[in-house]
Amino acid sequence: MRWILFLTSMAFGASSALSPALAAQGNVDRGQRVFGACAACHSLEPDRGMTGPSLAQLWNRKAGSLSSFPRYSSALKSSGIVWNDKTLDDWLKDPQHVVPGNAMTFEGIKNDQQRTDLLAFLQHATQPGHAAAQMGAMGGMGGMTGGGVPNLKKPDPEARVQAITYCGDTYRVTTGDGKMHAFWERNLRLKTDSSGDGPEKGSPALLGAGMMGDRADVIFAAPGEISGFIKQECESR
Repeated sequence: MRWILFLTSMAFGASSALSPALAAQGNVDRGQRVFGACAACHSLEPDRGMTGPSLAQLWNRKAGSLSSFPRYSSALKSSGIVWNDKTLDDWLKDPQHVVPGNAMTFEGIKNDQQRTDLLAFLQHATQPGHAAAQMGAMGGMGGMTGGGVPNLKKPDPEARVQAITYCGDTYRVTTGDGKMHAFWERNLRLKTDSSGDGPEKGSPALLGAGMMGDRADVIFAAPGEISGFIKQECESR
């Protein structure tokens, strides 16, 4: 029995030694393009949570352990996984198979080369001090910063909300350029952003959210502002 265990462990060690790190096999530039699909939910900046946690210094971090992110699922926090080439490759391929019941809605990347390229990019971009350079290189993504979030501290006049009225099933949003935008009540979402990129108190911002121009988000600095800002008011006929 001991010989069997010895030979098994030797074979495993040899196969591990002969298998180079997945990230080292990938192409960083191609991986950066693949990361474009991740940037809407994950920042590369330290402790900058979005829909998902920051990916800064991801390698060798225990899953679900980042103190700056409060929305981990119980399944991920109790998984015991430590992120490395192998565990990240498995996760990127099929998150629900690796940790059943986790809260990530992403279905996975089935293409092996795309995952390898993404790992190569992430291993480089998640190291300390590399995030700014990588996001600068991705600066063509609609003026976004920090992995896909626009800075709303000083929005342009067409995005600066002056007033919001509500009547029947319609919101009417007046912006700093003097224009009024009408939205069906289900097509206008009211959100908050308390981060450093969020709007100033009392100065919400309007962001388009639909390709047809019929949907939008109004972003407030805090929840308490929302009800006081919206006025029940119908246009005179």
